[in-house]
Amino acid sequence: MDVYGLLGHPVEHSLSPPMHEAAYAALAMEARYVTFDPGADAGAAAVEAAETLGISGLNVTIPFKQDVLEVVETDDLAARIGAVNTIDFTDSGPVGYNTDAVGAVRALRRHDVSLEGTAVVVGAGGAGRAIAFGLADEGMTVEIANRTVETAHDLASDVPGASGHGLDDLADLLADADVLVNATSVGMDEDRSPVPADALHGELAVLDAVYSPIETRLLREAAAAGATTVDGAWMLLFQGVEAFEIWTGRDAPVGEMNEALRARL
Repeated sequence: MDVYGLLGHPVEHSLSPPMHEAAYAALAMEARYVTFDPGADAGAAAVEAAETLGISGLNVTIPFKQDVLEVVETDDLAARIGAVNTIDFTDSGPVGYNTDAVGAVRALRRHDVSLEGTAVVVGAGGAGRAIAFGLADEGMTVEIANRTVETAHDLASDVPGASGHGLDDLADLLADADVLVNATSVGMDEDRSPVPADALHGELAVLDAVYSPIETRLLREAAAAGATTVDGAWMLLFQGVEAFEIWTGRDAPVGEMNEALRARL
């Protein structure tokens, strides 16, 4: 039996286990998905232990996405992002990937969003960094808006063709934008949006990486403006789908994984 899992601290509320277990059931695979919480300072050691135990693959979440870099070989995208959220244990050793970037791209494509033109990414943390690289690799011009302008500039200097801005620039940036992504946690704990409602318009596609609640204030206001809306569960789904496909080399049963995920939201 193949064993996969999630490495993080904490992990008890993760939605990954039901999503991946649904995939195994749908494909009649002899596999299990478990969680590993080794404590806040033991991420790298946990990867080495997992390899010794014969674990087939790991997802990696906070606070270990950077810690595990020292014990894996990374693909090009994960190396540029500087964070790993998926590890495949191969015959030649553990290889690290970042499927957050691909998750955002596949979520937008699932909703027939054209990844051409300009994307505005709000937030320059871990999620914003991955998404900015993913959209830039698709050929989009990426504008990064962040509360701390210096952080936006720092990220933009790493992403090809990107520019950094403060949040005060959002209205001007969105006037001619094609895609908007909220990569902050604003909207998770209270009914707030990081984007002025009057800056939204019908030519936008809006992805909110927040998935709880599933319909955020940003998405409600974007829909009212006529924009295409993509909730954060789609990004969560497709980062898991990408991980499954890396591990198994098989097409993921997206429908069954999506159903299992949304049943828990």
